Amino acid sequence: MTTIHLQRTTTATPEEFVAALTDFGPGRSEVFSRSADGYLEVHEKGTDQADVTEGSGGIWERMHYDWSDVHHVVVTTTDSNTWGGGSGFTYTLSPRPDGTTTVDLVEVRDGKTLRGRALGFAIGFIGNRVLGKELEHAIEAIEARNNA
Repeated sequence: MTTIHLQRTTTATPEEFVAALTDFGPGRSEVFSRSADGYLEVHEKGTDQADVTEGSGGIWERMHYDWSDVHHVVVTTTDSNTWGGGSGFTYTLSPRPDGTTTVDLVEVRDGKTLRGRALGFAIGFIGNRVLGKELEHAIEAIEARNNA
């Protein structure tokens, strides 16, 4: 099992960040690159929870999103062709006195297949750089969306 911990700052409020994170409409991949429109399927969505299948590049996972606490969003993998049950994401969003928000992301990857174990191993070495760039891209896209 591989765990990556990332922290970035954004001008988006926690509410704005969560609104983008839980927007499962077309074009989601413009913000979250690992969520291609062809894989996206919303099975159920409520006011603070969702059951969604997402993926890209031959990897998909069904995830349960819980944003009942806007400052602590938990995304749990419930099924996948690559990742096991220990996989998921936790976003902790902390407002700062200067009006910005600290985004603290913990990503856990538990490979359940040979491909998943190999990817999990690789993520252990390059994950901070690659996943950090993905988070930075998402933050830039969210900020641009909020400023439009």
